[in-house]
Amino acid sequence: MKKMLIVGFVLVLAMTNFAFAAGTQEAPKAAAQGVTATSVLVGNAAATSGFFATVGGPFNDGIQAYFKRINDAGGVNGRLIDFVHYDDEFNASKGIAATERLVEDDKVFALVGHFGTPTVGATLGYIREKGIPMVYAATGIGDLFRDKAVGGERAVFPVQPIYQTEGRWMVAKALEMFPQAKKIGVFYTNDDAGQNLLWGVENYAKQAGVQVVVRQTALSEGNISPAAQVTAIKSEGVDVVIAAMNQGPFLTLVGELSSQNMAAPVFTSYVSSNITVANALYGANGIVGKKFDTYAGAWVNLSGERAKNYEAFVADMTAFGKKDLGVNAYAMAGWIAGNFFVEGLKRVQGVLTWDAYINALESAPISNPLGGVIDYSDGKRWGTQEMALLKADMTSALGWSEALPISGIVLK
Repeated sequence: MKKMLIVGFVLVLAMTNFAFAAGTQEAPKAAAQGVTATSVLVGNAAATSGFFATVGGPFNDGIQAYFKRINDAGGVNGRLIDFVHYDDEFNASKGIAATERLVEDDKVFALVGHFGTPTVGATLGYIREKGIPMVYAATGIGDLFRDKAVGGERAVFPVQPIYQTEGRWMVAKALEMFPQAKKIGVFYTNDDAGQNLLWGVENYAKQAGVQVVVRQTALSEGNISPAAQVTAIKSEGVDVVIAAMNQGPFLTLVGELSSQNMAAPVFTSYVSSNITVANALYGANGIVGKKFDTYAGAWVNLSGERAKNYEAFVADMTAFGKKDLGVNAYAMAGWIAGNFFVEGLKRVQGVLTWDAYINALESAPISNPLGGVIDYSDGKRWGTQEMALLKADMTSALGWSEALPISGIVLK
């Protein structure tokens, strides 16, 4: 009898193997690494010491505060979210080592809030090769952008603005504000930010049938004279100016625009839409005065219906023991990262695999609780596609007032 049972068992195995080989039924899928019946492990590398700790620390606090709320409510599909973090000190080499440790030693299911240009830039190739989901990169570097991601590229889900997308958006909003504009003057810096913002500007302007006049300017006052470049673009009679650069070179540029009495309105990156830049532009000792208006984007907006979500953020930070971070923009960014990861988790029905999770995030647009909507369908990896347009305004406590509500890009 025992012999017959053993033979029967072997026969069942043989039949099962034949069925899989013949394609008559699929082998059961196993959950991805980092997943158990009661937990899912995620992590990141971020600068939580050194100069950038004032950014990385609150950012990670925001992530963990969001996860605490989810865990306190029982988790997602019965799984609590465990979070592990390594300090990379904003150093690419340390970021690579930390990322490999998370993936290969800790065996996290996903990277959540992958932080900073050095680490993100150095590890994107590795992440795409592995195919491990990465939700939210705390940078806007151009290599995140994909019009149609394929293969391992689909594993990367940027949330905050990417320069190429923002460049498109700036032109779209400039033409919405000034529909009569026929010629746009563009100043750009020869770095990742400037080059990729310029790509987006030229891409959208071409589709919109608007002429673009381009001049490079230095990252700071240096070998390329802002004065000469401003003179060149001013002579073209442009209707709008776009500054494709970060806030440092932007302030140098607008000082020269002001000194040459440039009157065209200026549009620039969301990174400049803060009180420090507004004061430098229009404050008591500002360099611009009333010569031209300045506009910038804002991908986080706490007004209207999002005010309730902001209250939820403050409540989460308080429950996490970080009430003082209730007004911290970096903590908000981390909280948003946690929200996006959880939204994908909620959508997966059945076995939690990398493919199932990636498909879930692509299945329908996702609303940023403090911003616009992001659509990852068909491999779109554009980052934030909707922002509010702000106008520098020293009558506002924040130095900026809303010129256009959160809206996206209508590609021509």
